[in-house]
Amino acid sequence: MLSDITLGQYFPAKSVMHRADPRLKICLTIFSIVLIFSAGNFFSLALAVGYIVLGMALSKIPLKLYLKSLKPILFIIVFTAVLNIFYGTGDPLWQWGFIKITKNGLLNSLFVSIRIITLILASSVLTFTTSPTQLTDAIERLLRPLARIGVPVHEFAMMMTIALRFVPLLLEETDKIMSAQKARGADMESGGVVQRIRALVPVLIPLFVSAFRRAFDLATAMESRCYNGGEGRTKMKQLHFGSVDWAALMSAALVLGAFLALNIVLPPSIVR
Repeated sequence: MLSDITLGQYFPAKSVMHRADPRLKICLTIFSIVLIFSAGNFFSLALAVGYIVLGMALSKIPLKLYLKSLKPILFIIVFTAVLNIFYGTGDPLWQWGFIKITKNGLLNSLFVSIRIITLILASSVLTFTTSPTQLTDAIERLLRPLARIGVPVHEFAMMMTIALRFVPLLLEETDKIMSAQKARGADMESGGVVQRIRALVPVLIPLFVSAFRRAFDLATAMESRCYNGGEGRTKMKQLHFGSVDWAALMSAALVLGAFLALNIVLPPSIVR
């Protein structure tokens, strides 16, 4: 069901990750993604994966919610893994005509699959433990230097956060509309591709209407509260670094040192 998709949702809890500064969490998420795509062998990749798994454990979010976040890209993971199997070099383990499977192809497929999965999990740690308000403030503070050259930083941060927040709402609305159409006898699961696309038309039209209505209501609510952007606007909760954040920075520095050592000393696992 579409309602099971956890993309963009925030889950309140009392954990180290929830107490951490949102600016630091954004920076560490980017740091984790850089580690994932810079890993040259399985040992350095295992270190990056372990670092992300540690963040998942410290968030105190149930594992099933992280697994649900992988549902939307499950097809992409499988498709990419299968595709990389047939593009390896070296002696073939199995061959049929021009199609061959090699040891390097299998290693590359495993490497790429782990990268995609950990990329989504790292992003999920950020969104699961950071509220939309905190995310907006953090993005705005991180991009504040760009405001000096005329970039509308506050509007950009607000737009990104609202878009992220609307994802679960629109998925929930889609699920309700599809259930209502099925209750009226609509068949959306049988027939060819063209028939299935036509069956989605009664879903898309009310979905767009609902999305525009939500956007209009939000704009009206913000206007009625005299909202005028980030210039001179005060904040109820100020962002500040604590002991948890400094400890996270030190651990990131240690992980970076170990990661560079593993990448330099050990040979690469991917053969291009």
